[in-house]
Amino acid sequence: MSQKSGKSGRSTTSTKPAKRKRRGRTFLTAAVVLLGLAGYGLYHAQDKGPAAAGCTVTADGDTLDLSPSQAANAATVAAVATSRGLPERALTIALATALQESRLDNLDHGDRDSLGLFQQRPSQGWGTAQQILDPVYASNAFFDGLVKIEGYSRLPLTVAAQRVQKSGFPQAYAKHETDATLLSAALTGRKAAALSCTTGADTPYSAGGRLGRTERVTDRLTREFGSQVKPRAAVEPRTVAVPAAPAGGAAEGDGARRGWELAQWAVAHAHDLKVEQVTFGGRKWAAAQSGKGWQKQRPDSAKGGSGAAPDGFVRITVAQ
Repeated sequence: MSQKSGKSGRSTTSTKPAKRKRRGRTFLTAAVVLLGLAGYGLYHAQDKGPAAAGCTVTADGDTLDLSPSQAANAATVAAVATSRGLPERALTIALATALQESRLDNLDHGDRDSLGLFQQRPSQGWGTAQQILDPVYASNAFFDGLVKIEGYSRLPLTVAAQRVQKSGFPQAYAKHETDATLLSAALTGRKAAALSCTTGADTPYSAGGRLGRTERVTDRLTREFGSQVKPRAAVEPRTVAVPAAPAGGAAEGDGARRGWELAQWAVAHAHDLKVEQVTFGGRKWAAAQSGKGWQKQRPDSAKGGSGAAPDGFVRITVAQ
């Protein structure tokens, strides 16, 4: 009994407390390690730079990711379609074609002598190499062929595209119809604030990190949209103001749609035109906060000025 009691006593007064003490130290050590890991993660999360440069179109639950150059090229094709007064279906056919032919990249090479967004061939009468590598010229050349096709808007997309392109892979265009439709909805302004771009780690404060010029924005707008747009210098410095309503008047709702078409065109061209900020309809896209997309403006900042909702102007500000 005494031996058992002695063993029991040693176990109670010596062994067990020591065991509890070691367990307490283990818990304390684990907590310190976890806190350290959490702090390390928080530090690096804060230290992480902006998201990589790129553009995203989101509408009706669908998403399409593009590079800045792809988005800019798509916006140019859309602007040319608008300048010609073509329906959205024409733009969808053109974008699906360019997605198949070049992935919306302005290629300086291709099969045999094929070049550009639509892989048009100088030897087949599409124009000179220099002309074809101009996205505005190439888009007009494609639409010239498309509008000659009677009832093209009622044809299956791949049939209409093939009649223009005369490709060796006539069914290939169909797989791009969903993406082209989504992109068209944004670039025609039918879907507001659907296209947004991030400026990337090299451009946290201004698109491209270099100076922009309002003259370049004005010239590009006029060349791509034609006489339908009337850009003018705004009161705000380094800013171009563009009336949202189409020239010659507009039906109710057309001004808002045209405004979003112009606003999203500007964001798509943010990298090459060094756009710092775009405002319209009480929303703002800013290069310095491009990861947040289109943000709502405070009422006081939108009154009669940069919000553009009260006065019907899209405002495009270039980097300083």
